[in-house]
Amino acid sequence: MAGPFQWETYREALLFLTTAGVVVPLFHRLRVSPVLGFLAAGALLGPFGLGRLAQRVEWLSLFTITDVAGVSKIADFGLVFLLFMIGLELSWDRLARMRRLVFGLGVLQVVISAAVLSTIGGLWLGLNIAPAILAGAALAMSSTAIVIPVLVERRRLNRPAGRVAFSVLLLQDLMVAPLLFLISFLSETKAGLEGFAIFWAFVPAVAALVALIAAGRLLLRPLFHFVAAAHSTELFMAACLLVVIGSGVASAGAGFSMGLGAFIAGLLLAETEFRREIEVTILPFQGLLLGLFFVSIGAGLDIGLLMREPASIFLYAVGLIAAKGALIFLLALVFRLSVPVAGEASLLLAGGGEFAFVLLTSAISAGVLPRSAGADAMLAVTLSMFAIPLLGRLGAGLDRAKRQQESEAQFAHLAPASEIATGRVVIVGYGRVGALIGEMLKRHDIPFVAVDSSVTAVTARRDEGVDIYWGDATKRDLLLRCGVAQARMLVVTVENARAAEEIVRLARAERADMTIVARARDARHATHLYELGVSDAIPETIESSLQLAETVLVDVGVPRRNAKRASREVDGD
Repeated sequence: MAGPFQWETYREALLFLTTAGVVVPLFHRLRVSPVLGFLAAGALLGPFGLGRLAQRVEWLSLFTITDVAGVSKIADFGLVFLLFMIGLELSWDRLARMRRLVFGLGVLQVVISAAVLSTIGGLWLGLNIAPAILAGAALAMSSTAIVIPVLVERRRLNRPAGRVAFSVLLLQDLMVAPLLFLISFLSETKAGLEGFAIFWAFVPAVAALVALIAAGRLLLRPLFHFVAAAHSTELFMAACLLVVIGSGVASAGAGFSMGLGAFIAGLLLAETEFRREIEVTILPFQGLLLGLFFVSIGAGLDIGLLMREPASIFLYAVGLIAAKGALIFLLALVFRLSVPVAGEASLLLAGGGEFAFVLLTSAISAGVLPRSAGADAMLAVTLSMFAIPLLGRLGAGLDRAKRQQESEAQFAHLAPASEIATGRVVIVGYGRVGALIGEMLKRHDIPFVAVDSSVTAVTARRDEGVDIYWGDATKRDLLLRCGVAQARMLVVTVENARAAEEIVRLARAERADMTIVARARDARHATHLYELGVSDAIPETIESSLQLAETVLVDVGVPRRNAKRASREVDGD
């Protein structure tokens, strides 16, 4: 017989899932970042919220998170998955295009803000040099999880100020891994190691990290090629989880943080053809675990401290916003950005960010930062994060007051990866017909990105220099990751009729104004595709693939005479 049911075993898991089920839809409807909801829910359900009332009202203990340390052990995987996704979003080519604002404005913002804030912290709170530097670096971070949704919601991500904010946020994300390494280094110093002893303590760790990078370069792409060839969704998901957690464990075993290993794994996979499908697979795990991470952070916030010292905590938060905002504004002017652009970007980035919690909690756990100073800083960061949506509205008002003078074309390369697809043609299905269309687009210098489900064909085409990804294009998230929301045109050449219909349906639901050209099996299938919203459907039994390619060129803006000439040239080849 089964033993007595232990409610305590499942209570906190059920509390979190209930919170996620309520917070995400509610804050989505309110057009507020769910991050703020998770923080607020954690503070409410934690030992400093309902936990205190549960001491007098016993039944409230059923709705209280009591084992914050136990929850944090699982919640820390949210950070691991987030850093993996950040690494996956980067590429050396992309960083090179963005180098001026990322490595110029971004680096100066982090360094100068950290220096100023650490000086203030050292003088005001009486911190030593090492904890003051860590606290300053943590407070220099801004919230990617809140700022980007605010920009997207107000359709300002493509505006100059949005691109500048994105560039600075990207650099801040890159700085997290080195700062976590710094915490480990300072922890070793606190343990009593000095001089060459510190150096020799990290030599094996650095060697292990180099070995991890080398192994990743050699093994990751062949691993995913082998897994993708099996055409098993479950196996691919298992491989993704294995890489994220395995690289994290290997990094932790070498003496670094798990997040650093996951970040490196993501960076190594960023240039592969499996990147987009991995993003779609990992995204739900990242969202859920990151939500749990913020709930655990909220549960650890001492609300009682805010009640006891509201003036000082609010003063810290206002001071943080004012100091960071002023510094970013001045730095933006140094980089010759207009006053409206500098003002909006500085307001967006003035608040604290989620990585401040990561760095502060890691520093406290390592014994590098006093717990009392860390608690004050985390409360100030939380309050500043709640102010970001309002600051975003104020920043947008600056643009209305005085139109921005910069040409938006000079900021086009600063968009997120999916945004860079603006002006591209997206080709779904890169077999014989898709490759022919790609060749004709290339001859007219029209950029395109391709997606195909054949791992062998994708690998071969990518080795030829084609910008192509492997994945299932019937997934809405994959289409969005490939830039359908910003693309110039969608071309569907897949052979499976049902897959073609689903792709057209998803794309048309996302973009009512986009030109969609599709390959049809016959006249009846073409009719059905027209009903789903395609602009042109070319039945195979009526028109050849060359005529389909001609249609694509004409629809994309190439004169019909030139399109016909191109098709004859390709046919002659």
